[in-house]
Amino acid sequence: MTAILGLNAFHGDAAAALVVDGELVNAVEEERLNRVKHCAGFPELAARWCLEDAGLSPGDLDHVAVGRDPRANIGAKVIRTILTRPSPRYVMERFRNASKVRDVKEHTAAALGVEPDALRARFHNVEHHLAHAASAFFVSPFDEAAVLTLDGFGDFASTMLAHGRGNRLEVLERVLFPHSLGIFYTAVTQWLGFPKYGDEGKVMGLAPYGDPKPHLEKMRDLVRLDGELFELGLDYFVHHKEGVDMTWDEQTPTIGRLYSDRMVEAFGPAREPRTELTKVHHDVAASLQAMLEEAYLHLVRTAHRRTGSKNLCLAGGVALNAVANGRIRPETPFDEVYVQPAAGDSGIAVGAAYYVWNQELGRPRGFVMEHAYTGPQYGDAEYEQAIRAGGFTPERLDDDALFPFVAERIAEGDVVGWFQGRMEFGPRALGNRSIVTDPRRHDMKDILNARIKHREPFRPFAPSLVAEAAGEWYEQEYTSPFMVLVYKTREEKRGEIPAVNHVDDTGRLQTVDERVSPRYYRLIKTFGERTGVPIVLNTSFNENEPIVMTPEHAVETFAKTKMDLLVLGNHVVRRG
Repeated sequence: MTAILGLNAFHGDAAAALVVDGELVNAVEEERLNRVKHCAGFPELAARWCLEDAGLSPGDLDHVAVGRDPRANIGAKVIRTILTRPSPRYVMERFRNASKVRDVKEHTAAALGVEPDALRARFHNVEHHLAHAASAFFVSPFDEAAVLTLDGFGDFASTMLAHGRGNRLEVLERVLFPHSLGIFYTAVTQWLGFPKYGDEGKVMGLAPYGDPKPHLEKMRDLVRLDGELFELGLDYFVHHKEGVDMTWDEQTPTIGRLYSDRMVEAFGPAREPRTELTKVHHDVAASLQAMLEEAYLHLVRTAHRRTGSKNLCLAGGVALNAVANGRIRPETPFDEVYVQPAAGDSGIAVGAAYYVWNQELGRPRGFVMEHAYTGPQYGDAEYEQAIRAGGFTPERLDDDALFPFVAERIAEGDVVGWFQGRMEFGPRALGNRSIVTDPRRHDMKDILNARIKHREPFRPFAPSLVAEAAGEWYEQEYTSPFMVLVYKTREEKRGEIPAVNHVDDTGRLQTVDERVSPRYYRLIKTFGERTGVPIVLNTSFNENEPIVMTPEHAVETFAKTKMDLLVLGNHVVRRG
């Protein structure tokens, strides 16, 4: 047996994953355990849970792989430091962070409750973007593929283009600091008045409300498509001159201001958070998204030219831009696309482990990550105990009664907390920790926001549908199991599902396969038989916090919100 613990540590979305003999046994984000959104620092609880869940001891580990390598791109880092002379405070902060990465053995031992000498595992530092690339290609269904990773920065790079063949990744290009599509998107997101870590997804939802034309030429000055790659118009940014204040401690990360006064000159005063969104803000958001898509598809086409492949694998935070992803197959030469479900930094834990298994150890590939249900799971007794501890009385229904009952309640307008099996890994609730409702109701978005989610009204909600119905309801039928592709809703169907049809007549859909997710599939299928619409609105089971993990979390969220029905496995709790 060969056991590899993969870690994303001292970076946002800290996480751990365990690979045993090439199989992904489990994976979980630290935020789900400590309830600190996007938690950075060391994934202590996640690492400990991975071993406990698998029944392994610390001494059983053969390898520990962390998706950071302070030595990566060191020559470029040294030259950059000499040329820019950043502040001593900034240099010391980066040095402290790198020192933590170098001391990962001590942190791992402390997390697992042993002395460092008790760990016989060999420790590996895997460059950030190599871990992203491995997280996409080595668990994909493709023997050969172009691999593209894009994010803010990691180990001094923002973008990597590679060619995957068998159990090898060949790096073809890197885009290094200070040029970054992730920094570009975050900087304009900050200007738009959304400064929190992870707010970029909000702007993707805002963009369809605006017109890109008034500002798109200006955006092309911020991002310049240079040959096969791109460059930033650095006058609009500050990260290359001053460094950026960032916190990567045991908390939600924070990122200081990234845009310069030149951006204010170009677009006007930055919006204060929680103030009115004007037409200018809508239009800037639209032009930001349009520019991102233009640059993204430019890189995708470069990946095809450089590799000649018909298969594409994607990872990195920018690869969560589902609108851009939805354009790849119709508008580029790629026939097949695989996006790592935890494309952001939590997926680094999976990628680091597989980089060691496949590339460093030379083991053959045999695992395909076709679902993201890798987290904690619970049983009947735990469900009942949590419900009674919360002051509710459970009713247990067998499957033949449960699915028709819940489908009927959804059809009658109930908001249902649906909690089943293993928790999802990555940012999306995919039917195991979901709130599900009727997509046919015009008022359902408002109901959810008023009673539970409290989100900005411009943000869309997503549809989950049985996989075989995708082509009937959307203009593309290519499977999207991880909710990372946006498709146009078919014109004749838009009026039937207003709650999940965005203002631009699109949906960020999840196609649900009966083999992969049989209980969620059965719920949607039963709802479709009842209503003629084999789709439910799916949003994450939470209220401005990390997605619920335990039955206790689910009962607490049910109790403090105005959800109508809670389903834990086969246990049902009705409001009132």
